[in-house]
Amino acid sequence: MRELNSVQCVSGSSCTMRAKASDMHSKDCVKVAVRVRPFNKRERDAGSRCIISLVSTSISIQDPRDCHNRRSFCFDYAYWSHSGFTRDQTGLFVPKELGGRYADQHSVFQDLGVGILENALQGYNATLLAYGQTGSGKSYSMVGYGPNKGLVPKLCDRLFEAIGEHQENRQCQRTGFCSKCLLMCPQVFFSMLEIYNEQVVDLLSRGSRSAAGLRVREELQRGFYVEGLRKIPCENALQVEQLMEQGTRTRTTAATQMNANSSRSHMLIILQLKQIFSKESITKQSNINLVDLAGSERQRSSGSEADRLKEGTAINLSLTTLGNVISALADIAVGKKVVHIPYRDSVLTKLLQSALGGNSRTVMIATLSPADICYEESLSTLRYAERAKRIQNRAVVNESPTERLVKELKAENARLLQKLSRMDQEGRRATDESKELRQLLTQNELQIRAIQTLWEQHLQEALKDWEQQYANITQERRMMQMYPYILNINEDAQLSGVVKLFIQEGEWGIGLCDSAPRSISIKGLGIQEHHAVFRNEQRRVTLTPLTGSKVIVNGNAVYETAELQHLDRLILGSNCTYLFVGYPSERGGEDWGRYDYDYFQSELAAAEGIHLSESSTGCSQTDPSLLAVFYDYIQLMPMVAEANQMSQELSKGVEFKLEIKNLALSDSRGHDLQKDTVVRVTAAGSKQASVAQGVSLLSLCQKDVSVWMWSKAKFVNRKFLMEEVYQQFKAAQHEDNRVEGLPAVVLPRDKDPFWDPVEPLLLGTAHLWLQSLAFRIPLEEQLEVLGSEGTEEAILQAQLIPCTSTGLPLGEDDILIDPSEVLGRRLDFQLVLDQCCGVRWIREARNRGIQIGFRVFDCGELLYTPAVWHNINPLLDHRVQFTSLQTSQRLLDYLQSSAVVLELWGLQEGCSVLSSSLGAVRMTAEGIFIIDMLDPQAALSDSAELSCSVRALQQDLEKQKSLNESLRKENHSLREQLNTVKNGGDGVRGRSLRPSCDAEFARALKVFYHSMTSVRGQLQRLRRHRPSEESDLLGLRLFVDEQSRLLRDFSEQLEDSVSTLKQDIAAIVRRKRERSGIWS
Repeated sequence: MRELNSVQCVSGSSCTMRAKASDMHSKDCVKVAVRVRPFNKRERDAGSRCIISLVSTSISIQDPRDCHNRRSFCFDYAYWSHSGFTRDQTGLFVPKELGGRYADQHSVFQDLGVGILENALQGYNATLLAYGQTGSGKSYSMVGYGPNKGLVPKLCDRLFEAIGEHQENRQCQRTGFCSKCLLMCPQVFFSMLEIYNEQVVDLLSRGSRSAAGLRVREELQRGFYVEGLRKIPCENALQVEQLMEQGTRTRTTAATQMNANSSRSHMLIILQLKQIFSKESITKQSNINLVDLAGSERQRSSGSEADRLKEGTAINLSLTTLGNVISALADIAVGKKVVHIPYRDSVLTKLLQSALGGNSRTVMIATLSPADICYEESLSTLRYAERAKRIQNRAVVNESPTERLVKELKAENARLLQKLSRMDQEGRRATDESKELRQLLTQNELQIRAIQTLWEQHLQEALKDWEQQYANITQERRMMQMYPYILNINEDAQLSGVVKLFIQEGEWGIGLCDSAPRSISIKGLGIQEHHAVFRNEQRRVTLTPLTGSKVIVNGNAVYETAELQHLDRLILGSNCTYLFVGYPSERGGEDWGRYDYDYFQSELAAAEGIHLSESSTGCSQTDPSLLAVFYDYIQLMPMVAEANQMSQELSKGVEFKLEIKNLALSDSRGHDLQKDTVVRVTAAGSKQASVAQGVSLLSLCQKDVSVWMWSKAKFVNRKFLMEEVYQQFKAAQHEDNRVEGLPAVVLPRDKDPFWDPVEPLLLGTAHLWLQSLAFRIPLEEQLEVLGSEGTEEAILQAQLIPCTSTGLPLGEDDILIDPSEVLGRRLDFQLVLDQCCGVRWIREARNRGIQIGFRVFDCGELLYTPAVWHNINPLLDHRVQFTSLQTSQRLLDYLQSSAVVLELWGLQEGCSVLSSSLGAVRMTAEGIFIIDMLDPQAALSDSAELSCSVRALQQDLEKQKSLNESLRKENHSLREQLNTVKNGGDGVRGRSLRPSCDAEFARALKVFYHSMTSVRGQLQRLRRHRPSEESDLLGLRLFVDEQSRLLRDFSEQLEDSVSTLKQDIAAIVRRKRERSGIWS
């Protein structure tokens, strides 16, 4: 291997040194690799398709919404790990076919890891950055899982293999020199840190964690460094592996305690390699930085959400600044003038300054999801990586300044020896010369021994830690075979299964308290001082929640003692998740891997009635859109629980609740609306700011309650801002030793992430179907206004009244049998909103109001009724007239197949009233809204043709006038002849036959439409009729009986309506035939 040769080379060779010196000022571009991972479970369940293709080092991505939009990129390396693999007997993922395109972990290491190691052994700094969205495979590529080791462990293994081969060749043990290469044993130091919320956490620290984290300082020679970061000497790869496990354990505990999300944190592993070359008295010291960056999707702003509080606070600053640094360096590489590179704007970019545009040879691996639902994120990652590959670094061999000083002193000594040789006293000169030489050699030997002693001291100190850690691991493994325990489950799979809390025989309390003799100490949001009690008696383990604590077992809240079974799922506090592992005798061959973080949240969602089996189509495969909403829901559930806990501890009086937007709503044609996950935020006023635990906000005095509806993006942004406020509160509480529960963080209202200005809220919708207007039949209905989740928000009384241009209602004689008769003619109708009854929004708080919004056909703007306040049964009395000057087939189709969607908007005290913007709406002089207008572009294109037609029509007009005059005279003579007919009475009866039949048809249709209204209402009741979540077998039987009765009623009403219409039409036809017979 080349890197092994690097260790064994004769470093004292002057020609080698000159060759490397010539490279000191050469430029190295950042090398970029991309890797495409397989579909995960969510993507497979959603039926995702692959939108990424890869040929050699070129990668293409296709827009799933536009098959012609394809973007291509070219990188230094491209790895296809999406398909074409299998798992062998040892658990390794390998290509299915020999020479297949699948890139396994070994292939990635050979291309990237070996080069990084070679550079480090030559004395260069080396950096590996892993970039990509959360879940795209960064951690798998960097660390790996199980036998599929990632870049970090493989690099460590290979490094110590090289060192081991060097140690075998050492011959001078006394002085520490190697006779072949004059190289002392290389020294390796390991450090591991995490950056979260602009705070640096030493993951290997033995002391207590500082609330503010470690400080980043700068020195002229060292550049930026972390003050107080622990560097542990390592002699083999096993020690590095144990240190990584220790760091991961610390990271897990810190994440739980600080309520941190690992996808928002950056992890840095620093391997410092020190090589001492005695012949030249130099030390080559290189740093290998291995960086697992936070999820890239988090750096996007909320976009259209327009949150008044900016996203990208301290939690997000590092990744945002990294993007700015990369963009600036990429611009410099293409010749643009850049005034400032913002290295100092974040902790991460300070520590990576040498890796980006500085003294390092850097590789970036960008990981991608190939699923169509991740198109935006994958495209963003590819663009980011394309900019990064333009960056140019200036890497140099790092020689220790201390060793260069020694070299200069030795040169000075040589000059002194020359002076001594020219002195007159030759005997004394020789004696003095030999004495000086012996002193110089003694100094060199002492220096080397001092270096060796310092290294051995480091090893001795670390050895104590190794022994303690080995004893802990041995003790843990022994206890795993003796007692049951709870195992932590984390959102990040790397952090799951790290913490094991053993439940020995007897009674054990669990909570924040760690001073009691028989206690298990855990930290996290919502964890009480004394949270719950485990009892392990007669090989049976029970869990008893204490007063005021939150305990969930298998998705259900527990308030009394519960016996635990093997692989039960526990949630303590807001979101401390554990898997209970029973006695060894209870453990079989179960797959524990299925109980991941999503499993816990899915179980919670199912307990709330949200689960994937509720597919509206009844198909075995879940609707992908519903699946996306479900996964959003379970992703937000723990965040909502944490936000509620922070609100309670900060005495904010704010409650957060997840809802599914448009779950039971449809558009104007009855098609389901796109569903989304939103968060309903309810805040009590200042008088009710202190909320007792377990008391719903709705039970408070209702006059000071405000409600907001936040999108997922807005809530996620606010939640991280809440974390900052909460951490400030905890830090101040720790310093001042405050009593828990007292307000500690006072923010201006416009800076408070728990508050927003109140806005109107969409409470629900009702559908007023327009089919009767096509026949010019009036319609009067009582409509149920349904909320987003199918709850009844109000009853709305509405009318559709066909009318004349002056607003007078049409009579029965104006009803049409054939709707096409209205084509090309003027159509007028009025929409009347009479009253809302039983408005739940106002019933909850009397200081509220409502408005109704609606849009008809191509009306450009939503129209709103005037606001009505403080009344549960508000009288609206709102009438709007619409007209189509020349009814088109498009409008007729709309009337026959669509409804007016009436939106119920809730107003709150202090919010602005909704108003209609009439700029885009055409109206007549009488204030009638005009619909069914020609498209403006079409009208402009036809204007030339119309002008020509007008001239021709004007010429024909004169001819028609003369023709009409002659026809009028002829009609007058025919009318006189008809008046003289003897059977005039029969003629009158004949003339009235058609109008009479039309009126009878109209009355029959009117009866039919009214009866269909009740049928439609019965159908809506059937759709909303669902069993109770707490129903047992008897309850389900009662539900089935009730459902059967409702179905029978619906069937009977429908059959009666159709049968009545058939009978009426048959009677009308029979009477018409009879009258026709009399006429004949």
